[in-house]
Amino acid sequence: MSPRGVTTPDVRERLFGAAERVLEREGPGALTSRAITGEAGCAKGLLHAHFSGLDEFVAELVLDRFARVARHAEELRGRVGQRTVAENLLGTALALLSSAGPTVAGLALVRPEASSRIREALVGGAPGFDTVQDAIAEYLDEERRGGRIAEGADTATAALALVGTVHHLLMTGGPDRRNAQERVGRLVALLEATLRNGPGGHAE
Repeated sequence: MSPRGVTTPDVRERLFGAAERVLEREGPGALTSRAITGEAGCAKGLLHAHFSGLDEFVAELVLDRFARVARHAEELRGRVGQRTVAENLLGTALALLSSAGPTVAGLALVRPEASSRIREALVGGAPGFDTVQDAIAEYLDEERRGGRIAEGADTATAALALVGTVHHLLMTGGPDRRNAQERVGRLVALLEATLRNGPGGHAE
């Protein structure tokens, strides 16, 4: 999935940011090459100078945002013992929830070629939901070793529950981001209480 020509990070991010603004403001139906370059304030042909077409552009946008949130999740290990477990989990969950936005994720689903490109990249090792899930589980393992969550806490299942819920909200939640954030917040509070008290434990 290499773009045609030489693409600098600044150009990519400029176009990606413009696409997200168009989607946020007008929805998936308004996303065209012309709309993106117009929003970015650049020449109409710039997108096609760096990408083979809109499907490749959408795929690269989603993958770029996945990579960004994966880096955020991997930084969790540096937060072991800092703030609260709930705050750390919520920060990563919200980053994932807004990484590409529900509209971008939905757009990829209705563009078969873009979806195929994304799947191929993930199979090839590009960061995705599994990367984030593994990073969260590793962070929770460290917190367990440090005594901030119970010895018998099921960290792998907690990570799966959090990432799986965010994935569900991205695919089905619609544009009401505040409602999705509130639902994730409630889940994180529940997971943190369960992790702190362990299997069969009771909140204090």
